[in-house]
Amino acid sequence: MLLIYTHKITPRLTFIFNQVFKRILQTQVSYTTDIAYFENFIGPKITYTKAPLADELFIRCHDLLFEQGIYDIEITVSNWDATPCFFKTGKKSAIPFDIFAASFYLLSRYEEYLPHVKDEFDRFPATESLAFKNHFLEIPVVDIWAFKLKELLNERFENLEFVERQFNALSTIDIDSAFAIKHKNILRTLSGILSDFFNFNFKQLSYRLLVIFNFRKDHFDQFNKILNLQKSFKIPTIFFFLVSDYTTHDKNISHNNLKYRSLIKSVADYAQVGLHPSFFTMGNDAMLKKESKRLEEITNAHVQKSRYHFLRIDLPESYQKLIDLEIFEDYTMGYAQHCGFRAGTCTPFYFYDLDFEIQTPLKIFSFAFMDGTLKDYLFLSNRKVELKIENLIQQVKAVDGTFISIFHNESLSETGRWLGWSKIYYNMLKILSDKELKST
Repeated sequence: MLLIYTHKITPRLTFIFNQVFKRILQTQVSYTTDIAYFENFIGPKITYTKAPLADELFIRCHDLLFEQGIYDIEITVSNWDATPCFFKTGKKSAIPFDIFAASFYLLSRYEEYLPHVKDEFDRFPATESLAFKNHFLEIPVVDIWAFKLKELLNERFENLEFVERQFNALSTIDIDSAFAIKHKNILRTLSGILSDFFNFNFKQLSYRLLVIFNFRKDHFDQFNKILNLQKSFKIPTIFFFLVSDYTTHDKNISHNNLKYRSLIKSVADYAQVGLHPSFFTMGNDAMLKKESKRLEEITNAHVQKSRYHFLRIDLPESYQKLIDLEIFEDYTMGYAQHCGFRAGTCTPFYFYDLDFEIQTPLKIFSFAFMDGTLKDYLFLSNRKVELKIENLIQQVKAVDGTFISIFHNESLSETGRWLGWSKIYYNMLKILSDKELKST
């Protein structure tokens, strides 16, 4: 066990020390403010305060973990062995920056509480983040810092034990539109037919009619393929289903449609299922509650997992709403326009509510990239997409973290702009599982 001396034990301090030591480095840690007890303790120990007590490992603290409230903090980014860092400390400190305050700043999403310019969908954009501005968004710096700290501890304390954690991967699929053509109401079906006809898109009209009359498969219907790949590669897959009313931004078929309900139930038999709260649930508690209840009625199970549609979250309110509904896993943490690690980590962590200064029971799973980011925002070719994915996987594998991707059933349809993306998805799973299959 590692003993930490500090002049004050706060919720912020215990939150981040538990994340770094227990969840990332997987070793036991305890805390004390008793100097005599600390000095008499026989075993690995660290002083985390303004000055060392003796010759123990000393890390000089920043004030952040001992404060309450939110303040505009001046931050200068430097480097620690070629890894970006901030909250610089003095020469007596074993580490040249406060690793714990810096980690807390990123994991708590402190900067998202500060005044900032929102994007067109009222989201906190990557361009406003410290990580993007200082070119470390695609690096899980919190995990890298933790493993560098582990090296220092191993050098100093021979009897300190760490459990080696294993690399994990999760494939997540957002179902914004379960079907491109099938199972839509008469008005939407006729509208599509007329649109194809008056725009002289007779090839699409022919395909539409063949799908409607069951002579062709709807190209968004990729569910069996995804489930078969999950079985083959043994990469856990989570499907997030949209069950909202029809709006300008939520265009799935009705949650009352029997075929759609049957689809959700059948997928839930073979994979994990979560809620995809609609665009307008941000700021609308009643709507979020209604959609959660709809999914529970379909699956006959309590909703455990969530990812907001359009990745629209407003901290802390969006997460507080999930907690109120007893949804305790969220997968929204990431950016729509850029890849990388929004919270600076590839390790799941609990949401720390800066409004109430508490660690909540909501566990946050940060994703590394979304298909639409690579295709529609970064405009990468298929080859460059694969290279980008491979690089992100290597970043996570280097720290034995959890790699999470976002695809849509549409992006695996092999139609239009998504040509070649089934292969991209297949190759990603192959890399993640280190297993190559002859065919899908």
